[in-house]
Amino acid sequence: MNDDVELEKVPIHRGLIRTNLVLGGDRELVMFAGLIAGTLVFYTWEVKAALVGIIFWSFALWVLRMMAKHDPKMRQTYMRHRLYRGYYPPKSTPWRDNTATQGRQYRDPWKIT
Repeated sequence: MNDDVELEKVPIHRGLIRTNLVLGGDRELVMFAGLIAGTLVFYTWEVKAALVGIIFWSFALWVLRMMAKHDPKMRQTYMRHRLYRGYYPPKSTPWRDNTATQGRQYRDPWKIT
């Protein structure tokens, strides 16, 4: 075989794999925090509420930026984490039902009852 054969290079555009961030934070969470702050400001039309809304918006944006710096997909990771159960009993197949005595035998040792 010819060792001089060069592999074809396929460009992967950065915009297709980059996470969707707005103002340095997760897009949906930043927009939701802005919606809450804007609702607080424009619903009441008071100076105190405007200050609270601006402080809330600034704090939420700071927290969301720190979260995105640590892991840009943290929201998706957290939402997937919430789908998992706390304990999976040992079973030979997914269709096998453990009896009550077997369930007590394989209980979670760290769970306080």
